Amino acid sequence: MISSSQIKAARAMLGWSALDLAEASGVGPATIRRYEVQRGIPSANTRVLKALMSALERGGIEFSGDPLVNPGVTLNLEKRVQSDD
Repeated sequence: MISSSQIKAARAMLGWSALDLAEASGVGPATIRRYEVQRGIPSANTRVLKALMSALERGGIEFSGDPLVNPGVTLNLEKRVQSDD
């Protein structure tokens, strides 16, 4: 799973608003904002978190570390360039 901080960091790296992520994932922007204010892994439906994770990964984000202990995100520019073509 992914943590709230990973969602926020990934959006920032991509330059996406909550609305951008909502459009890419099919999850409502209010839901995204609600998850982002929580600590750790958001209290959410697993399907919704997977949808967010998949959308961010399609944008070029790679998740690393344990989401509770050492959450991390990396922007893979090669993957991002390929998805922009």
